[in-house]
Amino acid sequence: MDRIDVRPRADWRQKVEGLGLIWHTAGGAPYWNEGACYRFTSAEIETIEQATRDLYATFLAAGDHVVENRLFSRFGIPDWCEPLIIDAWRDEPPALNYGRFDLGFDGAGPAKLFEFNCDTPTSLLEAAVVQWQWKEDHFPAADQFNSLHDRLVAKWRDIAPYLADGLVHFTHAREGSGEDAVTTAYLLDTAREAGLAGEALLISDVGWASGRFWDLQAREIRTLYHLYPWEWLVNEPFGRNLIENRGRAVWIEPIWKMIWSNKAILPILWDLYPNHPNLLWASSDAPASDSYARKPILAREGANISLVKNGRQIAASDGAYGGGRFIYQGLFDLPDFQGARPVLGSWIVDGEPAGIGIREDGLITGNLSRFTPHIIAD
Repeated sequence: MDRIDVRPRADWRQKVEGLGLIWHTAGGAPYWNEGACYRFTSAEIETIEQATRDLYATFLAAGDHVVENRLFSRFGIPDWCEPLIIDAWRDEPPALNYGRFDLGFDGAGPAKLFEFNCDTPTSLLEAAVVQWQWKEDHFPAADQFNSLHDRLVAKWRDIAPYLADGLVHFTHAREGSGEDAVTTAYLLDTAREAGLAGEALLISDVGWASGRFWDLQAREIRTLYHLYPWEWLVNEPFGRNLIENRGRAVWIEPIWKMIWSNKAILPILWDLYPNHPNLLWASSDAPASDSYARKPILAREGANISLVKNGRQIAASDGAYGGGRFIYQGLFDLPDFQGARPVLGSWIVDGEPAGIGIREDGLITGNLSRFTPHIIAD
């Protein structure tokens, strides 16, 4: 694994915008960064693929453990959600069942899990489409770990017969950057490619009447893809409508993702699989160790994280999640490429590894961290 300099395409802005990536520059600097790329060997990619499969298996077991032992209080999940989660976990309603394992990897040892983004994962278009087109333009003879687009389309086709009327509504919150809008629009395109009809609307435009959810054209919403976190939805008065609508509308992803996407799962994974090669130790209690990461159980984009090494804080991020519960996790020394420290986002669709996207920054990966493409070249 190494990082090499690459000359950006002269028309890179027009090309990525043509693929739908309108959010390509942040703070005056490229968020989409093609001035460099990461180069992996086939053996390294196989290591990442196997780690992704193995981690998925641990999450399946951890989900069973949480549901069977009713451990929902550790996650801060409201009591009224518990029967909805139990039903969804056991009944397996239609889902893409996709997500992004954020991994530390240095090419020398096993990949280590930081967290699993599987409720509202972003950087999807960049990983699935934009970096592939970049590779085709720059390194057409090289390979890339990237089957994400095809797997998403195939999964939509797989669940299409179970979705009422073949219509999927796609929703997200109004936001300034356009990142959520880009991700939602891309997933809508994958559904349409699979033969489904798609309709976009803001989460604030989802209506409720007579025990059913409705869109602005007074059509009942029977399937709703939501790039809107479950923990936000269920803590709003509107979320209580889920109880009355129970079993009618299909939510993608299902409410059981509240277990996997919550970092309270990390100590449970460590309890179930101590010393697993792809896990860092994790605890809900402050550790005796003087080196650790402190993370909110619910947060987005690297917010409110502090890193402590040998008793000294070496990095910290602010944000809106500082008032909730925290977990503690072992540190991983990210490789340092002249200040660029990569975190691998290893995507999975229905249990199968689907590719990687790489974000690079300092010690903490945040909202403005660069997305840098990769190739495979032995």
